[in-house]
Amino acid sequence: MVEPFFCAEESNTAGEDLIGCAVMAQFYVLVECPPPWSANAFHSNQIPDNLRTLVQALKQDKRTIRPLLIHRDRRQEPFTSVIILRQQDGVSFGYSKQEFQVSSLEEVAPLVSDYFNECHTHEPIETDTRDILVCTHGSHDKCCAKYGQPFYRRAIATVAQLALNPDVRVWQASHIGGHRFAPTAIDFPEGRYYGRLDEDSFTAILTRSGNTQCFNRVYRGWGILPWAAQVLERALLLKYGWDWFKYGIVGRVIDHNEDESWNRVEITLVRADHTSEVYQADVVIDDNKKLHLHGSCGNTESYAMPQYVVKHLTKLAASAIP
Repeated sequence: MVEPFFCAEESNTAGEDLIGCAVMAQFYVLVECPPPWSANAFHSNQIPDNLRTLVQALKQDKRTIRPLLIHRDRRQEPFTSVIILRQQDGVSFGYSKQEFQVSSLEEVAPLVSDYFNECHTHEPIETDTRDILVCTHGSHDKCCAKYGQPFYRRAIATVAQLALNPDVRVWQASHIGGHRFAPTAIDFPEGRYYGRLDEDSFTAILTRSGNTQCFNRVYRGWGILPWAAQVLERALLLKYGWDWFKYGIVGRVIDHNEDESWNRVEITLVRADHTSEVYQADVVIDDNKKLHLHGSCGNTESYAMPQYVVKHLTKLAASAIP
């Protein structure tokens, strides 16, 4: 009898580093919609035609706009939530959030269209919640069901045990990428991506306490940064510890070669008192760690999965930002 194959088990057993795989997006559009979801979430039966059409248009937009379906367990409410997150300009702490409520899924497309056309016809509700999206999209990849769905239930219990309700909401989410790192999650409004989460690492992330070394195991990267800058950002997070989460940052890739096996990256951190520090480093392929993995439960062939390391980390300057 052939044992069932799970890409997350293969990746974990191989010791694949998950840093640098957070999706970089300027906007997220989160639409509340109960499962089941089809493999392509916005092709699900309950999605109205006008919303499917809008999602196709958003994919063609010159801005990077990422639509996702979300759902959370709660008593039946007479409204549908729509959350739009926009990446902060300049020195960034993540995303700015606006949340809207409509009476049905048919009303989502006009609202979102008006938002991106800067027609402010809908009033957002007052909210300052932290929203954790856990991928449970098993029809897209079975690892999201096998690992994501049980973790979603545990995450709800953990938030309750820590008495973080209603300030922290946990949502099921459609495919967010990186299913081989399941269970995966995004922490909004920061927009940090995580994988291979368990109760201990999730508690540390929620409370910002404990040993930050867990980020070596569970941190996929910060979605406001290019992938190579995500690798350097983790190194700085480990250097500064939990204080790192108090800082705004600006990150960029200064230079890279054609195949991006070498990248020169710069990150500026900015404190509340407007003092700053600038770091540069090379993010390069780790020649000592060569992996070939399937990457997905549905793939029949394996592919090279390059691993990256930070070299030549240099602190360039400390200055005051007006």
